[in-house]
Amino acid sequence: MPYRRLPNTDSARLRALKKAVEMSKEIPPFRLAFSMKTLVKIQAFLPVFENAISHQRQTLANQNEKARANQETARKARLYLTHFLKVMNMAIIRGEIPPETRTFYGIASDDSSLPSLTTENELVAWGKRIIDGEEYRIRKGSSPVTNPTIAVVKVRYEKFLDTRNHYKTINRRVNECVNRTSDMRSEADELIALLWNEIENGFSSLGEDEKRASCEKYGLTYVFRRNETSKQDLSPTLFGTEQENQ
Repeated sequence: MPYRRLPNTDSARLRALKKAVEMSKEIPPFRLAFSMKTLVKIQAFLPVFENAISHQRQTLANQNEKARANQETARKARLYLTHFLKVMNMAIIRGEIPPETRTFYGIASDDSSLPSLTTENELVAWGKRIIDGEEYRIRKGSSPVTNPTIAVVKVRYEKFLDTRNHYKTINRRVNECVNRTSDMRSEADELIALLWNEIENGFSSLGEDEKRASCEKYGLTYVFRRNETSKQDLSPTLFGTEQENQ
Protein backbone atom coordinates (compact mmCIF):
# COMPACT_ATOMS: atom_id res chain seq x y z
CA MET A 1 0.00 0.00 0.00
CA PRO A 2 1.55 3.36 -1.00
CA TYR A 3 1.71 6.04 1.63
CA ARG A 4 1.04 9.75 1.36
CA ARG A 5 4.23 11.76 1.65
CA LEU A 6 3.82 15.25 3.05
CA PRO A 7 6.31 17.93 1.91
CA ASN A 8 9.56 18.06 3.85
CA THR A 9 11.32 20.95 2.09
CA ASP A 10 10.32 24.60 1.80
CA SER A 11 10.11 24.35 -1.99
CA ALA A 12 7.76 21.36 -1.71
CA ARG A 13 5.64 23.16 0.88
CA LEU A 14 5.28 26.16 -1.41
CA ARG A 15 4.36 23.93 -4.35
CA ALA A 16 1.64 22.20 -2.32
CA LEU A 17 0.09 25.49 -1.20
CA LYS A 18 0.37 27.11 -4.62
CA LYS A 19 -1.25 24.06 -6.22
CA ALA A 20 -4.29 24.52 -4.02
CA VAL A 21 -4.59 28.17 -5.06
CA GLU A 22 -4.11 27.18 -8.70
CA MET A 23 -6.88 24.56 -8.51
CA SER A 24 -9.22 27.09 -6.90
CA LYS A 25 -8.84 29.28 -9.99
CA GLU A 26 -9.62 26.43 -12.38
CA ILE A 27 -12.49 24.74 -10.53
CA PRO A 28 -15.71 26.35 -9.24
CA PRO A 29 -15.85 26.61 -5.42
CA PHE A 30 -18.70 24.12 -5.11
CA ARG A 31 -16.66 21.50 -6.98
CA LEU A 32 -13.40 21.93 -5.10
CA ALA A 33 -12.26 18.93 -3.08
CA PHE A 34 -11.38 21.15 -0.12
CA SER A 35 -13.25 23.82 1.80
CA MET A 36 -13.33 27.55 1.15
CA LYS A 37 -12.32 28.06 4.77
CA THR A 38 -9.07 26.24 4.13
CA LEU A 39 -8.56 28.14 0.88
CA VAL A 40 -8.90 31.47 2.70
CA LYS A 41 -6.30 30.33 5.25
CA ILE A 42 -3.91 29.35 2.45
CA GLN A 43 -4.39 32.62 0.58
CA ALA A 44 -3.57 34.58 3.72
CA PHE A 45 -0.62 32.42 4.77
CA LEU A 46 1.10 31.70 1.44
CA PRO A 47 2.48 35.18 0.57
CA VAL A 48 3.78 35.69 4.11
CA PHE A 49 5.46 32.27 4.15
CA GLU A 50 6.93 32.77 0.69
CA ASN A 51 8.32 36.17 1.70
CA ALA A 52 9.86 34.71 4.88
CA ILE A 53 11.61 31.98 2.88
CA SER A 54 12.89 34.48 0.31
CA HIS A 55 14.16 36.79 3.05
CA GLN A 56 15.92 33.90 4.80
CA ARG A 57 17.66 32.83 1.59
CA GLN A 58 18.81 36.38 0.88
CA THR A 59 20.06 36.80 4.44
CA LEU A 60 21.98 33.51 4.25
CA ALA A 61 23.60 34.68 1.00
CA ASN A 62 24.61 37.93 2.71
CA GLN A 63 26.00 35.91 5.61
CA ASN A 64 28.24 33.91 3.28
CA GLU A 65 29.48 37.11 1.65
CA LYS A 66 30.22 38.75 5.01
CA ALA A 67 31.94 35.60 6.23
CA ARG A 68 34.40 35.72 3.33
CA ALA A 69 35.06 39.42 3.92
CA ASN A 70 35.56 38.82 7.64
CA GLN A 71 38.03 36.01 7.00
CA GLU A 72 40.07 38.15 4.61
CA THR A 73 40.26 41.21 6.86
CA ALA A 74 41.15 38.98 9.82
CA ARG A 75 43.93 37.42 7.77
CA LYS A 76 45.33 40.84 6.86
CA ALA A 77 45.11 42.15 10.43
CA ARG A 78 46.83 39.01 11.72
CA LEU A 79 49.56 39.38 9.09
CA TYR A 80 50.31 43.02 9.91
CA LEU A 81 50.32 42.46 13.68
CA THR A 82 52.67 39.50 13.27
CA HIS A 83 55.02 41.48 11.03
CA PHE A 84 55.01 44.38 13.49
CA LEU A 85 56.07 42.10 16.36
CA LYS A 86 58.72 40.38 14.25
CA VAL A 87 60.23 43.75 13.28
CA MET A 88 60.15 44.82 16.93
CA ASN A 89 61.95 41.62 17.98
CA MET A 90 64.59 42.10 15.28
CA ALA A 91 65.17 45.68 16.44
CA ILE A 92 65.78 44.33 19.97
CA ILE A 93 68.23 41.73 18.62
CA ARG A 94 70.13 44.49 16.78
CA GLY A 95 70.24 46.55 19.99
CA GLU A 96 68.23 49.42 18.49
CA ILE A 97 65.56 49.25 21.20
CA PRO A 98 65.70 47.69 24.70
CA PRO A 99 64.04 44.31 25.53
CA GLU A 100 61.73 46.18 27.94
CA THR A 101 59.95 47.49 24.85
CA ARG A 102 57.97 44.24 24.82
CA THR A 103 56.32 45.10 28.14
CA PHE A 104 54.44 47.97 26.45
CA TYR A 105 52.53 45.33 24.49
CA GLY A 106 51.82 43.04 27.44
CA ILE A 107 54.71 40.69 26.65
CA ALA A 108 57.51 39.72 29.06
CA SER A 109 60.77 41.53 28.30
CA ASP A 110 62.63 38.24 27.82
CA ASP A 111 59.93 36.56 25.69
CA SER A 112 60.72 36.75 21.98
CA SER A 113 57.93 34.36 20.95
CA LEU A 114 54.84 35.67 19.18
CA PRO A 115 51.48 35.58 20.97
CA SER A 116 48.76 33.39 19.54
CA LEU A 117 46.52 35.25 17.09
CA THR A 118 44.68 32.17 15.89
CA THR A 119 41.16 33.00 17.07
CA GLU A 120 39.28 36.20 16.44
CA ASN A 121 39.04 36.89 20.17
CA GLU A 122 42.82 36.60 20.46
CA LEU A 123 43.22 38.87 17.46
CA VAL A 124 40.91 41.48 18.99
CA ALA A 125 42.60 41.38 22.40
CA TRP A 126 46.22 41.36 21.21
CA GLY A 127 45.56 43.90 18.50
CA LYS A 128 44.32 46.40 21.06
CA ARG A 129 47.23 45.71 23.41
CA ILE A 130 49.83 46.14 20.68
CA ILE A 131 48.30 49.29 19.17
CA ASP A 132 47.66 50.97 22.54
CA GLY A 133 51.12 49.98 23.77
CA GLU A 134 52.96 51.34 20.72
CA GLU A 135 50.99 54.60 20.73
CA TYR A 136 51.75 55.06 24.43
CA ARG A 137 55.44 54.27 23.84
CA ILE A 138 55.62 56.88 21.07
CA ARG A 139 53.94 59.50 23.25
CA LYS A 140 56.67 58.91 25.84
CA GLY A 141 59.27 59.85 23.25
CA SER A 142 60.48 56.44 22.06
CA SER A 143 61.28 55.82 18.40
CA PRO A 144 58.39 54.08 16.57
CA VAL A 145 58.65 50.63 15.07
CA THR A 146 58.49 50.93 11.29
CA ASN A 147 57.75 48.75 8.29
CA PRO A 148 54.99 48.44 9.22
CA THR A 149 54.25 51.43 11.40
CA ILE A 150 51.56 51.12 14.04
CA ALA A 151 49.39 53.53 11.98
CA VAL A 152 49.33 51.05 9.08
CA VAL A 153 48.68 48.16 11.46
CA LYS A 154 45.82 50.11 13.05
CA VAL A 155 44.13 50.64 9.67
CA ARG A 156 44.09 46.88 9.04
CA TYR A 157 42.98 46.12 12.59
CA GLU A 158 40.08 48.59 12.54
CA LYS A 159 38.93 47.32 9.15
CA PHE A 160 38.85 43.83 10.66
CA LEU A 161 36.78 45.12 13.61
CA ASP A 162 34.29 46.74 11.21
CA THR A 163 33.77 43.61 9.10
CA ARG A 164 33.59 41.51 12.26
CA ASN A 165 30.82 43.71 13.68
CA HIS A 166 28.93 43.55 10.37
CA TYR A 167 29.30 39.78 10.33
CA LYS A 168 27.97 39.47 13.88
CA THR A 169 25.01 41.66 12.95
CA ILE A 170 24.13 39.55 9.91
CA ASN A 171 24.45 36.42 12.05
CA ARG A 172 21.83 37.77 14.44
CA ARG A 173 19.55 38.52 11.49
CA VAL A 174 20.04 35.02 10.13
CA ASN A 175 19.09 33.50 13.49
CA GLU A 176 15.97 35.66 13.63
CA CYS A 177 14.99 34.64 10.08
CA VAL A 178 15.66 30.95 10.76
CA ASN A 179 13.56 31.00 13.94
CA ARG A 180 10.71 32.83 12.23
CA THR A 181 10.72 30.52 9.21
CA SER A 182 10.87 27.48 11.49
CA ASP A 183 7.71 28.62 13.28
CA MET A 184 5.98 29.26 9.95
CA ARG A 185 7.16 25.90 8.62
CA SER A 186 5.25 24.14 11.41
CA GLU A 187 2.18 26.18 10.55
CA ALA A 188 2.58 25.29 6.87
CA ASP A 189 2.80 21.58 7.69
CA GLU A 190 -0.41 21.74 9.71
CA LEU A 191 -2.17 23.64 6.94
CA ILE A 192 -1.03 21.22 4.22
CA ALA A 193 -2.08 18.22 6.32
CA LEU A 194 -5.51 19.80 6.79
CA LEU A 195 -5.74 20.56 3.06
CA TRP A 196 -4.73 17.07 1.96
CA ASN A 197 -7.03 15.39 4.48
CA GLU A 198 -9.95 17.38 3.07
CA ILE A 199 -8.97 16.48 -0.48
CA GLU A 200 -8.78 12.76 0.32
CA ASN A 201 -12.12 12.94 2.12
CA GLY A 202 -13.57 14.72 -0.91
CA PHE A 203 -12.73 11.71 -3.07
CA SER A 204 -13.45 9.05 -0.46
CA SER A 205 -16.35 7.61 -2.48
CA LEU A 206 -14.08 6.69 -5.39
CA GLY A 207 -12.14 3.48 -5.91
CA GLU A 208 -8.58 3.41 -4.68
CA ASP A 209 -6.89 3.93 -8.06
CA GLU A 210 -9.30 6.67 -9.11
CA LYS A 211 -9.06 8.32 -5.70
CA ARG A 212 -5.30 8.43 -5.82
CA ALA A 213 -5.27 9.81 -9.36
CA SER A 214 -7.79 12.51 -8.43
CA CYS A 215 -5.81 13.49 -5.33
CA GLU A 216 -2.58 13.68 -7.30
CA LYS A 217 -4.17 16.27 -9.57
CA TYR A 218 -4.42 18.45 -6.43
CA GLY A 219 -0.73 17.98 -5.72
CA LEU A 220 -0.84 15.09 -3.25
CA THR A 221 2.17 12.79 -3.41
CA TYR A 222 2.02 9.03 -2.90
CA VAL A 223 5.07 6.82 -2.62
CA PHE A 224 5.33 3.08 -3.13
CA ARG A 225 7.25 1.10 -0.55
CA ARG A 226 10.18 -1.00 -1.73
CA ASN A 227 8.14 -4.18 -2.12
CA GLU A 228 5.40 -2.35 -4.06
CA THR A 229 6.37 -2.01 -7.68
CA SER A 230 3.03 -1.81 -9.44
CA LYS A 231 -0.61 -1.06 -8.90
CA GLN A 232 -1.25 -4.77 -8.63
CA ASP A 233 0.42 -4.69 -5.21
CA LEU A 234 -2.09 -2.19 -3.88
CA SER A 235 -4.37 -3.21 -1.05
CA PRO A 236 -8.07 -2.31 -1.29
CA THR A 237 -7.74 -0.52 2.06
CA LEU A 238 -7.34 3.23 2.37
CA PHE A 239 -3.96 4.83 1.80
CA GLY A 240 -1.60 5.38 4.70
CA THR A 241 -0.48 8.88 5.72
CA GLU A 242 3.18 8.78 6.70
CA GLN A 243 5.45 11.83 6.65
CA GLU A 244 9.16 11.85 5.95
CA ASN A 245 11.53 12.84 8.74
CA GLN A 246 12.23 16.56 8.89
